[in-house]
Amino acid sequence: MTADLGTTPGLTTSDLAAAGSLVGHTVAADAPSVVQSIDWLAIAPPTLTALAALIVLVADLFLPAHRKQLLGYGALTALAAALALLIPLRAGDRSTFCVSTGTQACSYTADHFTLVIQALVLGGAFLTVLLSLDDTRKLPAGEYWFLLLASAAGAALLPASRDLATLVVALEVASLPAFALVGIKRGDRRSSEAALKFFLSSVVATAVMLLGVSFVYATTGTLHLTEIAARLGDVPPVLDTLAKTGVALTLVGFAFKTAAAPFHFWVPDTYVGAPLPIAAYLSVVGKAVGFSGLILVTVIAFPSYADVWGPALAVLAALTMTVGNVAALRQNASRARSAVRLLAWSSVAQAGYLLVPIAAAAYSTGDQIGSTVAYALMYAVVNLGAFAVAALVARTHPGNRLSDYRGLYATRPLAALALGFFLLCLAGLPPGIIGLFAKVTVFSAAVDAGLGWLAVVMAVNVVIALYYYLQWTAILFRAPDEAPDKASETAEAATGAAAPAPARRFRAPAPLTTAIVLTAAAGILLSGVPQTVLRFASVTLF
Repeated sequence: MTADLGTTPGLTTSDLAAAGSLVGHTVAADAPSVVQSIDWLAIAPPTLTALAALIVLVADLFLPAHRKQLLGYGALTALAAALALLIPLRAGDRSTFCVSTGTQACSYTADHFTLVIQALVLGGAFLTVLLSLDDTRKLPAGEYWFLLLASAAGAALLPASRDLATLVVALEVASLPAFALVGIKRGDRRSSEAALKFFLSSVVATAVMLLGVSFVYATTGTLHLTEIAARLGDVPPVLDTLAKTGVALTLVGFAFKTAAAPFHFWVPDTYVGAPLPIAAYLSVVGKAVGFSGLILVTVIAFPSYADVWGPALAVLAALTMTVGNVAALRQNASRARSAVRLLAWSSVAQAGYLLVPIAAAAYSTGDQIGSTVAYALMYAVVNLGAFAVAALVARTHPGNRLSDYRGLYATRPLAALALGFFLLCLAGLPPGIIGLFAKVTVFSAAVDAGLGWLAVVMAVNVVIALYYYLQWTAILFRAPDEAPDKASETAEAATGAAAPAPARRFRAPAPLTTAIVLTAAAGILLSGVPQTVLRFASVTLF
């Protein structure tokens, strides 16, 4: 039976309107909110970097050729401002682009993990600009600075991403400009081949990762990382295999970005073919992108499948550090660009160390990932410093062989001391105290998680790495050759430049000198006060 409201005694039109309003409010209260709040201060660092990229690209159209260097200083200023914007966010308690579906899920979170990685990324990009300021005269300046800033914006966005869609977009925004930067040297066959290899392998890895993301979405029905974690814990048995496959395939894409073996094959050729500042950028910022994404999907989204990704990452860590160190041992000192190749293989080995705490988090708590963050901060400073000195040596020795560093102390004592310090930090030897403590922190993470076998593998690899780091350090302080050997002359001829006299001096560009001084000062400061970064290993970052 239905009542005719229009003829119900005592029910007026205003009563009907009020009832309708009440019903409307009730429905609205029950329905999930689709209105997203925007915290402009929280998103300011990557947003400012992206806007600076667009401004640089447009300004390039109006600046005469002799004023193009202003674009580089503009990029430097923008990155410094983006770094400054992290200060008011230091509380780490901001989130934005949030929706409420019973529980609040946010796509962008500026927590302590985000801020530390953004500081690493933007600081690494800042130093890359310093390395590049005097080297872009032979490159298309506008395109170069636009691509670098665009990539840095994507890299700064990624650690704040808390849903898979934003994560994938940020990863590609960081990666696609990097392909172009590797191949930006026009007419250089080696650069073009490196860019093509980097691009093709990355595209395949991204395709595999997207397939994994689609499987995860099909299993859980959501893209937000926290929601995925809640729903993966109660997956129907019929979907369990699909969920495990999605988790595994998603990790493949990030394993490529971290240069984990066997996805490392693109690293040596890419670093050698790219402009030296871009090789430095990829070794630090590119690695930070991969590791931050890997931490987010494993620790936040996939904790219930730790039995899948934990053993896999432990094996990858052992394999990666071993492959990187053994390949670095095989570098021929007289081979052209052997110094850059050694740094490339060294970065692969360091990626293995960085994977250890993430694997350990599967066996204990998520706090283990703080060891990866602490080690990454140390590695970023000293590795950028090593590339800065390599860029200085490359000005007189375009071949950039390890043998070109012989007697560097006789011609550039401060640069030799700085490079020696950086190499000792990477080796984990005094006076590079920060390198030693960072390795102990990673080693402790493996032991505390019960991964004794992985700790043993790491210890063996640290000993192996001592050989090539100390060998390069010793070369710096040997007496310089009186004349280049025949192999050196042949290598220099292949680069199209005459072999310079070992004792030749020149005035180092101010930006390059500044980069070396900043990294050396930071390394010394961290060695004197290691708790500055090591404290991240003992606190909760999320």
